[in-house]
Amino acid sequence: MIEIKKILYPTDFSEHSLAALPIALDLAERYQARLHCLHVVDSENELLRQGGYIAPMIRSYPLDAAELRQSAHDRLEKFLEEHAPAAHASVNKAVTLGKPFVEIVRYCRQEDIALIVLGTHGHSALASILLGSVAEKVVRKAPCAVLTVRHPEHEFEAP
Repeated sequence: MIEIKKILYPTDFSEHSLAALPIALDLAERYQARLHCLHVVDSENELLRQGGYIAPMIRSYPLDAAELRQSAHDRLEKFLEEHAPAAHASVNKAVTLGKPFVEIVRYCRQEDIALIVLGTHGHSALASILLGSVAEKVVRKAPCAVLTVRHPEHEFEAP
């Protein structure tokens, strides 16, 4: 029988990723597993992911990695305080910079994660077309089991 000691809940703070949080919390409690919450700052595509303009994406100022990381960490703290107040103190919180699916898979290997619980359709439809689905890439590359959670109000469209 598989032992689930560590569960990863990656979030981009969207409604779609939020749909997976109650399930991640419940599974962590049921299996008495440590819950890890990871946010990956995708600095290259930050404007696109937030529904911003695509053209031209030339930076006129250098992005400060430490500033981006601290801002994301503060946002992660606030997110968990608001949406998981009872578990907030016991959750391992992490913020990394890079491509989300790569960093999620790297974090799983590094922390010996047994299960990933993540939402689907985290970013806008346009961003999904241009960037691809993070959830789909994680399912393909993860070294552990992956549970994807669809937002309850997301309509299924037949291919």
